Parts: sequence; C-alpha cells; structure tokens
Amino acid sequence: PVQFEFFGKTAHAASAPEKGVNALDAAIQTFNSVNALREHMRSDSRVHGVIIDGGKAANIVPDYSKVQFYVRSTTKTYNQELLERVKNCARGAALATGTKLEITKFEFSYDNMVTNETLSKVFNDTIYELAGIVMNEPAKSTGSIDAGQVSQVCPTIHPYFDVTNDPSIAGHTRELGESTLKDYAKEQMKNTIAALVLTAAKVIQDPKLYEEIKYEFDHTEM
Repeated sequence: PVQFEFFGKTAHAASAPEKGVNALDAAIQTFNSVNALREHMRSDSRVHGVIIDGGKAANIVPDYSKVQFYVRSTTKTYNQELLERVKNCARGAALATGTKLEITKFEFSYDNMVTNETLSKVFNDTIYELAGIVMNEPAKSTGSIDAGQVSQVCPTIHPYFDVTNDPSIAGHTRELGESTLKDYAKEQMKNTIAALVLTAAKVIQDPKLYEEIKYEFDHTEM
C-alpha cells in the first residue's frame, strides 16, 4: 500500500491556466505510467489504485491530488522491486508536471503467504475424515492476507472453506455476503473449525510429525 500526494499551484483554469501547476495531471500521468508498466510486470503480480482527491472545482487548476495503490506479488523480493518501479512512475509524473511529490504508506503491508505443505496435508486428511470434504489444490492468488506475516515466522496454513455451494459467486460481492448467513455456510464453518482443532491435536501428540513440519519450515525459502 503506497500513497502519492502531489502538490501544485491553483489558478483560474480559463483566464490564467499558465499560472497554475496541475496536481491532478500528475495523478493521471502516474496512472498512465503504471498502465504502461503492466506489460512488463510478472503475471503473478497486480497493481491497482484509486484517486482519493483530484480537485474541488472544474474551473480551478487543482493544487493537490492524492492517489493510493496496492502493489501485490507472490514473493517479498519481487514486490519490493515492483514497488520501486511504481514509485518511479509517480516521480516521473511529478517531474513532468512540475509538482512536488510526497510518498507514504497508507496502511501496513502484508508479506507473501508461505503454506507449510506438511501441515496442510494433515489438515486436508483430517477434514476429509471428519466431514468427507475434499480440499482443492490451492489456487494461485494475487490477493493478500495478514497470515502472510505469521507464515514468515512459524509453520502456517490458511485453509478456505466454501460458503456458497455455487462456484459462480465471486468474492467481495453482495451475493457472497448473503451466503454467509445461510445454514450451509454455518455448517461448513463448524466443520472447518473442528478440523483445525483436530489438526493441532495431531501435531501436539505426534513428535515425529512436529519435526517434519518444523524441518519443512526451516528449509523453505521465504
């Protein structure tokens, strides 16, 4: 999460536009540059943003604009590289428009999620034994979760459970929200909670399994 604030100078947009320094132009140019950058990004990465502030009136040259971007990647190393390139898009826009640029973070960032496959297999076997649920292979995701931070310091899994029984319903939709109130979703949640508890119990009671999980974590590239 990166925030760009551009500072320009107001002027009357009709009678004296040459006296203004347009901060909105800098914001728009940043988006244009990021759009050009997408062709040269890795396919497992995403950059998306919004203009939070772009001026107050159409007849006044905007002296301030603010944009926010999420920069997502599957590895921390490439994310830092891509983030710097996005920052360069804003720096170039500021230079081209004569605005001043301030770069900040508008919220904490998340590290990439590293799933412990040994622990994941224990959970998959457990939920199948408990409720006959077959877990799908993890799909490639360009989203982000705070469990990524946890997975950098200890063995972690982040299993998802179905709440819709309808693969056509996408995330972050009203339909998904409504589905969470139905009995099917509640039953799925109960099964998942029970499987997580039983998974933890298996690890605690089996020193050999514990060592296998720890060995994988110690030898996994973050």
